[in-house]
Amino acid sequence: MNKQKLIGPFHQLLTLDKLPLKGPLKDESLEIIQEAGILIQDDQIIEVGNFEELRSKITLDQTELHLLEGDCVAVPGWIDCHTHICFGGTRARDFAMRNAGKSYLEIAEAGGGIWDTVTQTRKLDLIQLAANTTKNANQHLMEGVTTIEVKSGYGLNHEEELKMLRAIKEANSKTPADLISTCLAAHMKPRDFEGTNAEYLKLIGETLLPQIKIEQLSNRVDAFIEKSAFSSEEIEPYFQKAKEFGFDITVHADQFTAGGSEVAVKFNAKSADHLEASGEHEISLLAQTGTIAVALPGASLGLGCDFTPARKLLDKGGSLAIASDWNPGSAPMGDLITQASILATFQKLSTAEVLAGITVRAAATLNLSDRGILKPGMLADFSIYPSSNYQEILYHQGKLKPAQVWKSGNRVTASVN
Repeated sequence: MNKQKLIGPFHQLLTLDKLPLKGPLKDESLEIIQEAGILIQDDQIIEVGNFEELRSKITLDQTELHLLEGDCVAVPGWIDCHTHICFGGTRARDFAMRNAGKSYLEIAEAGGGIWDTVTQTRKLDLIQLAANTTKNANQHLMEGVTTIEVKSGYGLNHEEELKMLRAIKEANSKTPADLISTCLAAHMKPRDFEGTNAEYLKLIGETLLPQIKIEQLSNRVDAFIEKSAFSSEEIEPYFQKAKEFGFDITVHADQFTAGGSEVAVKFNAKSADHLEASGEHEISLLAQTGTIAVALPGASLGLGCDFTPARKLLDKGGSLAIASDWNPGSAPMGDLITQASILATFQKLSTAEVLAGITVRAAATLNLSDRGILKPGMLADFSIYPSSNYQEILYHQGKLKPAQVWKSGNRVTASVN
């Protein structure tokens, strides 16, 4: 057994503990420990509390003391519960064309869109794709994101989807961050598949999903329910097959048109993500269930469209997580704190609602109960910000970066070259 580690003192330590999973949150509900310390053993938190009291309990021959200089704030490691950081190439031309007034169809006809990324991703071998994913994950990590969901969906056939999921698994072994993989083979029907949408979904449901289980590449299945992708009726048999194999379900829902959130609720999905087109019916439906709404402000910024109705979802009693949607097309920024702080401004979210949305509530979308809170028994995932006031984190809209990031009880450094 390794030595314990005591880190501190922190002017403020935000535990994110004792918060309900659903409904609005006031900043007064945040548990803040003043002049705090964190005592850890291996990858877990042993105790949080007053630094001097913790220091009086330890013996230096059994404990490493990590003294901090200047005022600082400790927060749980951020959790980004929706990304597409496993990809090849760039879609900078798409962004320029979209801003110049070109439509989605015009961009696709010019060789852009999702299929452009599929083509570029297929050109990479597993090692190259894993390296790209590791680089992106490490960039996220150094900005305080210690757990990252990563989707496939740019392979769109049996072997290429397996390549992506294997690359994510390989990247997970190369970065200190935890990568949680999701199969998004139902992103769109590939252009080189000659059958119908239903035939494509039947094929991947019968051949790809069992292979993923055999190789233990993912426990999660996602699908894009939209006019440009798959209808609700087409997706339901596929989700039924995924449930039979024991996969958790998540859904790209209500991005441009409503309908996907109803499927998410029907299949007891862990989350319904996007929701920019959700109306009162969809908001009420989600609020009454255990399916967590995930806002993706990066996509709204990239596409110039409305934000997820986060305020209404919370006020109706729903649960809200916030994720970056980092992808090469609609959300290339990949800066979770910048996006979350902008969403807060436009949707009038409290700091507590934002921080819960990228910690404990985000953890719930991934079915993870061991992180997102700083308390005994949880993973020692946390970031240290050089400030005396936790409110500065969102106030600076991403410009204030962590001075230190700790993952599983170790201070991490990660190359982003």
